Amino acid sequence: MEKVINHKVQGILTVALAYTGYTDAVIGRIRAALRSSLRGRSSEMVTAQGNFGKERHIGPVNYLWLHKIFRFSVTCELMSPPCHTSALLLVFMALAVAGAEQSEERSCDVIGDESSESQMERALLKKLEPLSHMRFNVTVEKGKTENYVYNFRVCREVNSSLHDFGGLVQIDKQNGKTTVIGRINETQVFNGSDWIMLIYKGGDSYGRHCSGEKRRAVIMISCKRGVTASSFSIISEEREKEQECFYLFEMDSSVACPAEDSHLSVGSILLITFVSLIAVYIIGGFLYQRLVVGAKGMEQIPHFAFWQDLGNLVADGCDFVCRSKPRNAPAAYRGVGDDQLGEESEERDDHLLPM
Repeated sequence: MEKVINHKVQGILTVALAYTGYTDAVIGRIRAALRSSLRGRSSEMVTAQGNFGKERHIGPVNYLWLHKIFRFSVTCELMSPPCHTSALLLVFMALAVAGAEQSEERSCDVIGDESSESQMERALLKKLEPLSHMRFNVTVEKGKTENYVYNFRVCREVNSSLHDFGGLVQIDKQNGKTTVIGRINETQVFNGSDWIMLIYKGGDSYGRHCSGEKRRAVIMISCKRGVTASSFSIISEEREKEQECFYLFEMDSSVACPAEDSHLSVGSILLITFVSLIAVYIIGGFLYQRLVVGAKGMEQIPHFAFWQDLGNLVADGCDFVCRSKPRNAPAAYRGVGDDQLGEESEERDDHLLPM
């Protein structure tokens, strides 16, 4: 009977996982882990990739819980069909709850109690949220002895399946060793006028350097408008001191830029007001002339006669203001028009002739 129950448990698990979106390869790994748990062995963490690209993690505790539900469903199957149907529904609900609980990614946790977090720190972490879905990496080669790859995520775990809170991880390309430089559950964040400093503390301990203290990563995010994120690079590694050693990284992002001042000047406000009044005058006057007065053609323009004579009025004004001599002073020259032809002057030039 025990073998029959265990066999049916694995069968129900396969069907349930298939309906919840797991691939055949993942179902095989989960069944292998379940067989180990049925034999009394400790099951390791299994990372399953669903059809919708969401990571789901089923740990040993969840395996024990699900295993009891599966065994109950098989027992019900051997007893009565209605009980079996209820058990299957319970299995699907259990898988859905387990997947939902494990799919949520962890985020940054500022050092100290939650009550001690300042509003500035919360605002800065929220400001960095657009970068949380991105992954950054940089390769560093120092001769033939040191060849590392640094993987970094903003307020997210680099490898969420490990549940180690690693926000910045170093991978040795020669032997594949992974070292956590900083963890997101020990975060510090502060800013300046055009930069944000993100610090991950609580990394793996140094060996011979820095008195064996824990590593920490310092990421300087500088303002660069129009760029979501770029130029992630390592600047230096300070490990020659006795304490306070760190890895320094930098990157560019628009999230570190201050908000642009959008206030209008007094001149801009006056200009907008003036243009708006002119538009209201022209449109309102046009509608009034056409709909109320019944004007046609050019007469639809408000105060058309005034604007028609505006040039003459301006000319008269310039003549009145700009001329410097009296208006009734005689001209210094004689015109050549017909209005200038009159009686010939009595003054003659006979005295210029020879006697």
